[in-house]
Amino acid sequence: MAKKHEHGFGIDIGGSGIKGAPVDLRKGRLSDDRVRIPTPQPATPEAVAGVVKEVLDSFGWDGPFGCTFPAVVQHGVTRTAANVDPSWIDCDAATVLREVTGRDAVLVNDADAAGAAENEFGAAADESGVVLMATLGTGIGTALIAHGLLVPNTEFGHVELDGYDAETRAADSARERDDLDWEQWGERLTRYFSHVENLLWPDLIVVGGGVSKKFEKWSPYVHTRTTMIPAALLNEAGIIGAALLAHS
Repeated sequence: MAKKHEHGFGIDIGGSGIKGAPVDLRKGRLSDDRVRIPTPQPATPEAVAGVVKEVLDSFGWDGPFGCTFPAVVQHGVTRTAANVDPSWIDCDAATVLREVTGRDAVLVNDADAAGAAENEFGAAADESGVVLMATLGTGIGTALIAHGLLVPNTEFGHVELDGYDAETRAADSARERDDLDWEQWGERLTRYFSHVENLLWPDLIVVGGGVSKKFEKWSPYVHTRTTMIPAALLNEAGIIGAALLAHS
């Protein structure tokens, strides 16, 4: 992904917090400490956009910015609203963000942003083939990058597996809910990743989400034919990826 600018700005909208910071697009890292403000409740588009403006104003950032959101995003319109306020469904969110913040916004799926960042600057930077990123948390978010190009809005966390929505069985939240040990969870992840491997045949799988910090504890119990590695950018991936996609 060619970088046309040296500096950008990324916002990462989550269920509990909205984080943002300027990003050095040459090095793929934050160029200042990030600011985090709690997500308003109810988290309507207008309320969230108001907090995004606060984050931008705190840095005096006046230019365009990238912004993640946990939903399918088509041309700035949020089509889904899993785990967020239903008022986001079919909302022209990019327009709302522009009108409230006074800056042009590029809105992207949160897993796509993380995947783009890992592909450009992180764990997948040396892989030129097909990369699947999966974020394991409350759900399973996925990003698919084929030969350097992002295929947006893949929802492979929601494939049907053994009669279930896959993320309800294999996400980190399912591990906690069902009180699984690492080996038991690893068996479910093996089943999930094997299924996705047969659909996509990736060259590399990158695993993100908070549980990626404990990769060495559970990964020995996950058996895939594809090399699987932990994400490198951790909590900064969304911010970096949003800024990257906004300026690519």
